[in-house]
Amino acid sequence: MTTSDPISFYRRILDNLGDGVLLFDKQLKLVYINMPGEMLLAISARQILGVRARLVLPCGEQPIEQDLKHALQTGISLTKRNVTLIHPLHAITVNLHITPIVEDETPSVLVQVQQVDRHLRISMEEQLLAQQNAAKSLLRGLAHEIKNPLGGLRGAAQLLERELQDDLREYTQIIIEESDRLQSLLDRMLGPNKLPQKSWLNIHRVLDRVTQLVQVEVPAGVRIVRDYDPSIPELFGDADQLIQAILNIVRNAAQALGMCGRIVIRTRIDRQVTIGEHRHRMAVKVDIVDDGPGIKPELLNHIFYPMVTGRADGTGLGLSIAQGLISQHGGLIECSSLPGNTVFSILLPLEEDHETSVPGLGCR
Repeated sequence: MTTSDPISFYRRILDNLGDGVLLFDKQLKLVYINMPGEMLLAISARQILGVRARLVLPCGEQPIEQDLKHALQTGISLTKRNVTLIHPLHAITVNLHITPIVEDETPSVLVQVQQVDRHLRISMEEQLLAQQNAAKSLLRGLAHEIKNPLGGLRGAAQLLERELQDDLREYTQIIIEESDRLQSLLDRMLGPNKLPQKSWLNIHRVLDRVTQLVQVEVPAGVRIVRDYDPSIPELFGDADQLIQAILNIVRNAAQALGMCGRIVIRTRIDRQVTIGEHRHRMAVKVDIVDDGPGIKPELLNHIFYPMVTGRADGTGLGLSIAQGLISQHGGLIECSSLPGNTVFSILLPLEEDHETSVPGLGCR
């Protein structure tokens, strides 16, 4: 394969890798970082080029510069596993693969940064999708077995109603109404049965509509804060379905807070996102964060199943329905929870047409 601009060609290759790639000169100053590296460290190349390694990869008590110097002096590659990089806003666990480049006139050292958390997340996503598919198959079979006799009961009650006196018809009416209620419950458990009516939409308009709906329901002590990335392009999706899915999550957050607290709705772009078996170059990430008491650990891995709820008055269907609606958009909902910090993250893949035209993605 040939190209008129080999440097640009190789940069594109590096920018499409899943791991961060950093190149340091012999003074251990950063001379190159690929786009996944920028995303991983949450900083743009403009801000970090020329900065020394110990500031680019702050490892706390494990100074990275000693390892880089050793690699340059000996010409031997090494790997450091489960290294914690401590940044002002976050800490991430990574594996560092250090490779010296000493054959050239200007020695340098290449560092591949592989996020351990990312691989764990992909594994959890695969497990979540497999569990949900199994649950859906079980529910479909169960619903089919229930609906047939349910329809028979309802029909028999209607026939019986014609033969009974007026003072006894109230009993057949109870049978009919309860049959209809069970039918509605089964339909809700199975989730959305209509294909999304997709069109180009602004995800922030969807979120603004959700905010409007929730603000009229919550107590005065609950604040909703919007933290949007204005560079996010339009998304191809069903606005009504997305509103319903996100509304279910934000309502849950509001109910968890009670009379006071804060909900943050944040949007960002994520790159090289794997959902199930598909890898996407870019996805919209919508985080719904609340500072409530959190979700009980024993419920956390099951909250997207139907009928699972931590509230006495909950139906346990809101999150299951939300996951189904987002799944119809090729996306996924994830959750992490600690007391004071519960985060629901909605990942929605962007269409290929927009994946090369989004400005300002290097700096979060």
